[in-house]
Amino acid sequence: MQNAHPLPARVAGWFGLVAHLATLVWYAASGLLAPGWAVLLLLLVWAGLLVVAIVLLRRRPAYVPLVPVVAALFWFGAISAGEAWLGWTG
Repeated sequence: MQNAHPLPARVAGWFGLVAHLATLVWYAASGLLAPGWAVLLLLLVWAGLLVVAIVLLRRRPAYVPLVPVVAALFWFGAISAGEAWLGWTG
């Protein structure tokens, strides 16, 4: 049985998954700026995006590299909003 997805799509999918795992460093280090409840919410969002990445890896692997981009934008937006509106400081 042959895999339905071409090799470049599968490689892109695995690259995207590894890149998403790399964003965990930012999410885990958020405690330097954000309160504990916010870090917990951020980690839950990260885990949800991991589930999305795994589902995409199985169904549409070429789209997986978008997941770490969304993760990075969400993290930056959440931290920036917390600093601007909630007074989070490092």
